[in-house]
Amino acid sequence: MGHRTNRREFLKHTTLAGVGFWTAGGIALANKDSANDRLRFACIGIGGKGDSDSSHAAQFGDVVAICDIDDKFLDHKAAGDKFKNAKKYNDFRKMFDEMGKDIDAVTVSTPDHTHAPASVMAMKMGKHVYCQKPLCHDVYEARVMRETAAKMKVATQMGNQGTAHPSLRSGVEVMQSGALGAIKEVHVWTNRPVWPQAPKVTERPKSEPAPKHVHWDLFLGSAPERPYSGVKQDNGHPPYHDFNWRGWWDFGTGALGDMACHTMNMPFMGLKLGYPDSIVAECGDLNRETYPSWATVTYQFPARDSLPAVKLVWYEGQKDGKKNLPPLDLFLGEKPSDSASLIVGEKGTMYSPSDYGERWILLPKKQFAGFHNPTPTLPRHKSKDDDSNQKAEWVAAIKGGPIALANFDYAGMLAEAVLLGNVAIRHQGKKLEWDGPGMTIKNDSDANQNLKREYRKPWTL
Repeated sequence: MGHRTNRREFLKHTTLAGVGFWTAGGIALANKDSANDRLRFACIGIGGKGDSDSSHAAQFGDVVAICDIDDKFLDHKAAGDKFKNAKKYNDFRKMFDEMGKDIDAVTVSTPDHTHAPASVMAMKMGKHVYCQKPLCHDVYEARVMRETAAKMKVATQMGNQGTAHPSLRSGVEVMQSGALGAIKEVHVWTNRPVWPQAPKVTERPKSEPAPKHVHWDLFLGSAPERPYSGVKQDNGHPPYHDFNWRGWWDFGTGALGDMACHTMNMPFMGLKLGYPDSIVAECGDLNRETYPSWATVTYQFPARDSLPAVKLVWYEGQKDGKKNLPPLDLFLGEKPSDSASLIVGEKGTMYSPSDYGERWILLPKKQFAGFHNPTPTLPRHKSKDDDSNQKAEWVAAIKGGPIALANFDYAGMLAEAVLLGNVAIRHQGKKLEWDGPGMTIKNDSDANQNLKREYRKPWTL
């Protein structure tokens, strides 16, 4: 089945099957089954975002295993009442070997470079997976994640919680209603990076022995060998574990990976985008170790059925001492927020001054005075906790309900497009022509080498 057919079937299933199940309270009841029917979760990565992801999992079943490379995180989590019976692991491979038969579903909230190894291993064992954005580290991994989920027929969801917000869903509906006319241009920007990277960081910090509670070799995982360092950076964190890894090519996916699966999500869904035709980037302070201080990435997406071709431009960082933003005349008198999107149509513009699409206005304001949203076609959650709703939606899918909206078929396509932007940054100034179905850059053999990284042995996908 081709990509476009998949997307139509996905939207049809969500619209028709989803409305009745969700609005009738199916998700709200998902955690009230008998003890014999309770799902058994394993949570991989429980620091940072993994702390809330594992706590949400415990709302919908029993957490039977927790895994992290940092013993302090494990001990802190295990002290909670809902986790005292969970078995602790540092290596998810050992966890699956020992407890595979006792696990139904997995949350993955590790640094980006470990998302795919953990998620794909789980899916190949038939486990349902909730994986944090940006789903993975490489374009190739995004494709493997999507294909493995389809092959194994497991329920999946990416952790971009704005997908669950009613305003994002209404924004999607407005775009698809034709209220903005033909949409040919989108602009998305972010306040990231908020961690040290070029030009301040261009070399590896001084090496130090890893503390006993940090299992450094397991943190590295599939990434190339490098020594641990605990030297504090400008924001008070060490350079890698447990936060600043985002700015390093080997571990993170930079500002694009951190935020585009949030801020690009609403226009990507609303405009039914898929494979781009081309990607080109310009950036500053490019080096081999970290992401640059600023970047502008331009995607060209082809026409889709009756929808016209779209140019989507991503902005990040500080350029010439100023925030990298779209042209100010596009705001029609509104003030640019730190992270936001502009969807520019022939009849008007949608401005969402937030990362998750939970707020938006139509411009010019006078033209849209009295505007009423179209009849909903996407289901709505009763709860206002978007992050928990993302898990509830996934759990409902596991239990036979409708497919989750940010499932890996959709999220894998979004992540693939996002991560192509990082390939373009590595080859700044070169317009890369993308063959989506063939997963190849048609006009640059060197750039193709950055679609897939070589894993450190013995790690595999």
